[in-house]
Amino acid sequence: MRRTKKLRRVAFRAAASVPMYVLLAASAAVILFPLYMTVVDSLQPIGKLLTFPPDFWPDAPRWSNYRAAMTDIPMPRYLLNSFIVAALITVGQVATSALAAYAFSFMRFPLRSALFFLFLSTMMVPWEVSVIPNFQTVQRLDWLDTYQALTVPFLATAFGTFLLRQHFMTLPRELKDAADIDGYGDLRFLLFVVVPLSRAALATLAVFSFLQAWNQYLWPLLVTNDPDMRTVQIGIASLQAEEVQRTNVVLAGTIIALLPMLFLVVAFQRFLVRGLTAGAVKG
Repeated sequence: MRRTKKLRRVAFRAAASVPMYVLLAASAAVILFPLYMTVVDSLQPIGKLLTFPPDFWPDAPRWSNYRAAMTDIPMPRYLLNSFIVAALITVGQVATSALAAYAFSFMRFPLRSALFFLFLSTMMVPWEVSVIPNFQTVQRLDWLDTYQALTVPFLATAFGTFLLRQHFMTLPRELKDAADIDGYGDLRFLLFVVVPLSRAALATLAVFSFLQAWNQYLWPLLVTNDPDMRTVQIGIASLQAEEVQRTNVVLAGTIIALLPMLFLVVAFQRFLVRGLTAGAVKG
């Protein structure tokens, strides 16, 4: 009898969750459909892109579109530049955000809260406002067409500091007291205690920083004139300008540029969820 009641409760819970899963599946289909059609159109001949209704599956996939996207422009060089720039920005943002978040979480100094809110207020300043001053600074330093111009203005982020600070605040204060008794300095405590306990938050910040840096378009366009220093997003735009009648090749280049971001999101999905929710509940 008890087993029957238990089975009924399990069946009722499973039935109650069906509408939620149906809604999630429908939402996922709506979100992923444009990506799917981009992949399909990137494998189609140009004539198929102009037909209605559109084909939802390529009859004879043309992988030559991807070969053309890799050879018509120096796509490998663009991908390498984007990877270098995104990696440098990611390392810089994680390092500076961790140091700043540690100071605002564990160190005691006058006007700490006021300085933190002043620091956060920079998030409300549109990035476009700082484009001209940053460009003038880079130009005066003679950094045009260099990796310094592409990376230095983005090595610090208020969002990263806020994210890590919220996570650091959830760590027990007793850890810092014990570290002080054992003779740990601030840097040693940060590297050997705080960082290992904050891997999820650090991974979340790293993924967001990498994706944001990878998708940059306007700033690399402003500070680079040498084709060898261009990033992949500018490369796709130049491919579109050069190949007006080959939209399928442009879409193939878009998929190539999307693959690293897709890999990061899938590989670090678990860390993204944990990192974003770690500081939501305290206690």
